[in-house]
Amino acid sequence: MIMTAVPPPAFSTPVLLVHGGAWDIPADQLEAHTRGVIHAVETGYALLREGASALEAVETAVTLLEDDETFDAGRGSFLTSDGRVQLDALLMDGATLRAGAVACVERLKNPIHAARLVLEQSPHVYLVGAGAEAFAHQHGMRLIENSELVIERERERLKAEQGRLRSGIPDRTFGGDHGTVGAVALDAAGDLAAATSTGGTINKTPGRVGDSSIIGCGGYADNRSAATSLTGWGEPIMKLVLGKWAVDRSTQLGPEQAAQDAIAYLYARLEGHGGIILLAPDGRYGIAHNTPRMAWAVCNRNGVRAGTTLDEI
Repeated sequence: MIMTAVPPPAFSTPVLLVHGGAWDIPADQLEAHTRGVIHAVETGYALLREGASALEAVETAVTLLEDDETFDAGRGSFLTSDGRVQLDALLMDGATLRAGAVACVERLKNPIHAARLVLEQSPHVYLVGAGAEAFAHQHGMRLIENSELVIERERERLKAEQGRLRSGIPDRTFGGDHGTVGAVALDAAGDLAAATSTGGTINKTPGRVGDSSIIGCGGYADNRSAATSLTGWGEPIMKLVLGKWAVDRSTQLGPEQAAQDAIAYLYARLEGHGGIILLAPDGRYGIAHNTPRMAWAVCNRNGVRAGTTLDEI
């Protein structure tokens, strides 16, 4: 059987969808989370409106979220058990299936930029640790001290978490705090892209890599099906390769149903908690989570919409 690719539309109406992590966001942090995702989606969409690629839009949106200490990405991320920040990021181009990812980087302010460099400048897909840092530095990124990524709020949070564990207090619902960030976009050329960035989980073992930077788990993009970014408890998401699972089903079910089914499957199969954003080539999108809240924002021809609960979608 000879299969022919379906060409993208001659012109598409751009769409940008972002998330700021699925967890039980405290009431006093809701405004900051909502403000952060709106700023990211407005800035990224302005680029799309001017003709920028989906890849550029998601990288820009995620960069802003990495720079916002509200979220678990970049400066202000959760700390490892030894009090350091280790960052992971993934970027994927739906037109070519090119991807770039980095993990366990400690000396890069914006790991999503390093992921872009891997995508465009490396024959490889995934670089980690000191090797990823050296590669990024060779291609123009400034190396910083890890202390520049650490803030006092997270030192106190780590201290409290380690004290809880020593006291034998049962783990909190929803696998603790999660503020992983991500974005998916459709540009005027009909191309899709996805980006995800995270500081991981609080008190994680140094060297731990979650789902966020793994293709098909924390993110995926393919012009023939959909683009997605996930957030939540990384270990169950990885075991199910949930990003690719959702993208594959979006073609038949549509992104709204596929997103809901993915989160339902995550819980039914492994009692996992998390959230997903999913964008189809025709501009339809789906948002789902089984945590109390997930900060999200979308911008398309109808303007900006944002929320933190399923009722607002």
